[in-house]
Amino acid sequence: MRIMALDIGDKRIGVALSDPIGILATPKTIIERKNETEDIVTIANMVDQYEVKKIIIGLPISLDGRIGEQAEKVHAFVDHLVKHIDIPVDFRDERMTTVSAKRLLHEGGKKGKQAGRDDAAAAAVILQSYLDEGK
Repeated sequence: MRIMALDIGDKRIGVALSDPIGILATPKTIIERKNETEDIVTIANMVDQYEVKKIIIGLPISLDGRIGEQAEKVHAFVDHLVKHIDIPVDFRDERMTTVSAKRLLHEGGKKGKQAGRDDAAAAAVILQSYLDEGK
């Protein structure tokens, strides 16, 4: 079962996909935010194209565990997204995933222009954590 993860930000949405049997997460792409409608259509098209059966959404909870403004924006976006897809959506705490993604990219020698890949790498970290819990 292929699963998608989204790291939703104000400027970009990082996208990661699992392999078809749901073992390994891989950064897929970054969606440069245009407007909510176009962003949702792009995601819905990817769901169809890759036969995604579930979406995991990174939820930016503050370090003290509170739901802040950014998490509310993510919830609002997902409320609209679920009206255009017919698969389950689950939220995952994404605290520290961007830090982990930057560390992984740095260790892999990705610097400079590749820094924008942080969003897709963060989505992959969120997804891999989810997949590992299911083993």
